[in-house]
Parts: sequence; C-alpha cells; structure tokens
Amino acid sequence: MKTAVTGALGHIGSRLIREWPRAFPGGEIVMLDNLSTQRYCSLFDLPPAGNYRFTEADILDCDIAPLIGGAGVVIHLAAITNAEESFANPERVEEVNCRGTERVARACVKAGIPMIFLSTTSVYGSRATLVDEDCPEADLKPQSPYAETKLKAERVLHELGQQQGLRFVVCRFGTICGVSPGMRFHTAINKFCWQAVMGRPLTVWKTALNQKRPYLSLSDAVAALALIVRTELYDRRIYNVLTDNLTPHDIVGMIREQVPAVQVNLTDAKIMNLLSYEVSNKRFAGLGFESHGSVRNDIAETIRLLKDAGRPGLGSVGTTKTV
Repeated sequence: MKTAVTGALGHIGSRLIREWPRAFPGGEIVMLDNLSTQRYCSLFDLPPAGNYRFTEADILDCDIAPLIGGAGVVIHLAAITNAEESFANPERVEEVNCRGTERVARACVKAGIPMIFLSTTSVYGSRATLVDEDCPEADLKPQSPYAETKLKAERVLHELGQQQGLRFVVCRFGTICGVSPGMRFHTAINKFCWQAVMGRPLTVWKTALNQKRPYLSLSDAVAALALIVRTELYDRRIYNVLTDNLTPHDIVGMIREQVPAVQVNLTDAKIMNLLSYEVSNKRFAGLGFESHGSVRNDIAETIRLLKDAGRPGLGSVGTTKTV
C-alpha cells in the first residue's frame, strides 16, 4: 500500500515515516514537506526497509493530485501548530491550516483517496469536567488562532464529505510528547524538558497550573494512525486520541523525577482559558485501541537525550513568581 504524508518531516511525521515500514511492510511512503522549518535531519538515516520518495512541495501552491496519485490514504499533518505564536500571524495560520487543508482534501476527492486529518483537543473549552466528540457547540471554544483554524478545517471536511463524497476521519490529538528527529520545543512538555535541562525555571501559565488537559504520547499517535489505516476507518467522524489527562503540576512532578532541583515561574499568557476539563477517548478506545504510551517515559527519554546540553546556572530573567 502506498501512503502519502503531508508535513512528513515534522514532530509526528518524522516518527511515523520511520515506524510505517514495520506496520505496513513493502508499502511505498510518499513524503511531502515544504521544509519551511528546515527539518532536513528528519530525512537522515531512514530505515532501509522503507520504500521512500520525498518531494519538497507546499500544499498551498503545488499540484497535489499527481503527488498523491495511487495512494491508499493521505495522512495530512502539514500545519502551523504553535498555538501561542499563532496570535502574531493569524492570517498565515488560517491560510495554511484551512486553505491548505481544503486543497489537500479536494485533491483527495479528485483522486478518490481517503484522508486522515489531524485536528486538536484544543478546540474544547468546556465548563463540563469531561468532554467528548458529541459535546454541545457551546463547549467548542478554541483559545488560539491555531485551534480556531483546526475547528474551521474540520467543518470544511464535513462539507466536502456531504457535497463531494470525501472519505475522511478527523483525529483530535492531545498535545504531543515524545522523541522524534523532527521534534520541536514549543509545546508544553517539550518546552519544560528543555528548560529543566538548561537549568532554567519552567515557565507555566498562571491560569494553568492545576488545569487538566489531554496529552498524547507519540508512540500512541503513530499506533492510532496505523489502526485507522488497517481498519479503513474513513467514516467522516471525529475521534479524540490521547494517552492521559494531566495538569502542569503533574508534569512538573514527572520532570522533577529526572531534574529534582527544577523551579517553576508562573507567567502570563495570551491563552487564558480558566476552565479545567478532561477529554474522553471512549469512542476511539471502543474500536479496540489501547494506549501503551507513557508521558512519564517520554519525559525521561527527552531529558536523557538533552542532558549533555544542560548548563546549570543559566537561569532566566524576569520578575515572575517562582514556586
């Protein structure tokens, strides 16, 4: 089977392309990426068992249909994913995450190929303590332009499904953690690991210290995508996919198991959701998916890989409160 992956060199994609040959032996893996984040290293040392073809292409202006032709599925990972920085450039985030997704989806319609779309659990903003995919519209309150564009893209796919027969599935992923060649350090856990190893206080938003949010181990993310492809789960439904619901306080505790002296600075942020809620993955678990990932282990592995770069005493500047 041929699999086409957009954004193939990113945090999720660079791990997926390495594990895919074991999940689908003999299949071709078509990798599309515009290299805007310069993650060339994601192409280094690809497994010899893989049948790879890389194309440098931008989903906003390339002719997508020929690139994905003959694929059994398109896994659409290409996106701008930095929630906090999305406030500075919402137009660009909308262009990539919405228009780009629509272009990929229309190419899938034209080629008759199903599509897996990665959305985010950041679309939720509920007063309920537990939310699922059937929550009321009022509980969908994205707190950043990034999350807003993901929700908007979901709706575009549903329209194309109804009007043009697009086969797709939407995965609302929890915040990713875990090691890959293309990993970045703007998401909560990765950023905290970096700060801890560099001897800096962890910068935690004041409003968030005890708020529960969903996190997804990268190993579970890849396993979930493999399950969808194996079962051809292109039913036009939404599935929450996560490993655990945790608070930053929980995460700080896991980091302190590796770096006991780490401190915390409470900071202000533009994303100011005062609500705490858990996200249910019961629907996806009902398909037979079992989580085997571990946020604790992901943290330990990330810190182990970074430990030689740590220079205690760098500290951080500012007047934020240390707890």
